[in-house]
Amino acid sequence: MFRTSDIVLIAVMVAAAALTYKAKREAEEQLASVQKIHAQIRYEEDTIDLLKADWSLLTQPSRLQKLAELYKSQLELEPVSARQIGGIGDLPVKTLDIQDILSGRQGGMADNSDKAPSDGKDPVVTGGIAQ
Repeated sequence: MFRTSDIVLIAVMVAAAALTYKAKREAEEQLASVQKIHAQIRYEEDTIDLLKADWSLLTQPSRLQKLAELYKSQLELEPVSARQIGGIGDLPVKTLDIQDILSGRQGGMADNSDKAPSDGKDPVVTGGIAQ
């Protein structure tokens, strides 16, 4: 009735169907994973938009003025007068030593070469994190 070749062909067809089903199932799982990630991204973007709206509401100048007036005694804030604002000419000039000229350091704004640490680490501190 069945020849050996028929049985082999049926086995190959069943194996091919099983592999196709497995590939389809894995593709659907990956698609579900991608959709979940897209949903998380949309949620995070919505959260960011909400936080930006809250921030703009909290930093409105009229609101800050009211808070400053309300807590004036605790904050001890005073308005800035025009005399308190200075210009570049009001800053003291850094004097150059002969050693600076000989070593090639002209005293730039970010000149820390005389304060180099011995361990080779950068002494810069930003925010509240020391490096």
